[in-house]
Amino acid sequence: MSKQSRRFIRSILLGCSALALLIWVAVDQFDIPTDTMLQLALVTGLVMLMIITMAAVLAFLWIVLRRWRSGGT
Repeated sequence: MSKQSRRFIRSILLGCSALALLIWVAVDQFDIPTDTMLQLALVTGLVMLMIITMAAVLAFLWIVLRRWRSGGT
């Protein structure tokens, strides 16, 4: 495993653990109900998936239209 891939994996793990810690602090310190946090996380995930899907569709259309304009090669 290269040094770069270890750094990438370490960054992913640190980011996920920081996110989990922030959620735990919000639930514990500010008395936010767990159901509310789970609902917010679900909605956030769905919105992210919609944005990623829309970006992929637009990128696909951009590529197809550019190829169509240049003669189909």
